[in-house]
Amino acid sequence: MKTTVCMIPLNTLAYPQGGGHLWVYLNWALSLRALDCRVIWLEDIGELLATRPRPEVERDIATLAARLEAYGLGDALALTSFSGHELDPRLVNGRPDLDVAAAEADLLLDFAYDIPARALAMFRRTALVDLDPGLLQLWMSRNELRVSAHDLYLTIGETVGTSEARFPDGGVRWHHTPSPVFLSAWPATEAAPGPYTTVTNWWGEWMELDGEVVCNDKRTAFLAYVELPGRSNQALEMAVTLDDYTAETDVPILERRGWNVRDAWEACPTPETYRAYIQRSRAEFSCAKPSCRLLANAWISDRTICYLASAKPAVVEHTGPSRFLPEAEGLLRFRDLEEAAAAIETVEADFERHSRLARELAEEYFDGEKVVRRVLELALA
Repeated sequence: MKTTVCMIPLNTLAYPQGGGHLWVYLNWALSLRALDCRVIWLEDIGELLATRPRPEVERDIATLAARLEAYGLGDALALTSFSGHELDPRLVNGRPDLDVAAAEADLLLDFAYDIPARALAMFRRTALVDLDPGLLQLWMSRNELRVSAHDLYLTIGETVGTSEARFPDGGVRWHHTPSPVFLSAWPATEAAPGPYTTVTNWWGEWMELDGEVVCNDKRTAFLAYVELPGRSNQALEMAVTLDDYTAETDVPILERRGWNVRDAWEACPTPETYRAYIQRSRAEFSCAKPSCRLLANAWISDRTICYLASAKPAVVEHTGPSRFLPEAEGLLRFRDLEEAAAAIETVEADFERHSRLARELAEEYFDGEKVVRRVLELALA
């Protein structure tokens, strides 16, 4: 009998222009299906109905349903309202709801964090999946986010809940899991001459750490490396979620220093264009949010893992000691501008080797079927 897993992703319905955001959860869903699991993709639309015109919500539901259908998940979408907003049957259009999902699921994977306790109690087994290591635990410890009790707590941050952590554990026991990449959907591709790229949001939140207020956005992180093109002979490009201020103020600064900047919502708004953008790249260069460096959570982006699976070397900012992330073998981690420039030179000096090592790293540690199998073993034990 098939195991049924219900996933509650974060804002995939409300963010239709985020092709990379959808892949975070597609990699989980496709890996589960490869293990012969049935997947239920449960979306909370209560807040959307309260804040957006109904035609927009209908359009977003249709868009998400079509994108899931393209990956064989056409019957997976389910809809609910955790806020208690009554759902019009015509809007739901025969899709399962929370009652059906809870009755049929053997396990709930909660990526949204703030699911009401009454909803969690309807499921046989529940596992929270932490994709914001360090930050989530700080939010929990400061009561800035109410996380109801789950049966299992998973995190992609290696140091979470260990003696190496620079932050509290939120009062629960954490189990580390790498992020999965569904390797069949991300085959190794031959590199052509071209830029090192990345896809990134630009703005973020402010956070308090050790009594200081820190700007925790990618803008802060990348502007510290604005001079990198002048230190490297390699072309550098970023696809950024642009707004008027960024386009008028930051983009000219970056372009004068040699960066090529594209609008992420135009370059890769769908899962297919996002994948194509990564697989046409020569390699990745990317910075991490300042919190990852300051908290030393050993975080690695799900986006970077897609580059690695595609046999694209990745030059990324160091986020703390790791038990398995290499320093300069397919994945190269830098701490400052000089190290970043040197890492790019290292890749270009032996590109084929680093490409091969990138794919091997993805196969060894991030293979979605291996990752998800272990998660199921932990969650359903």
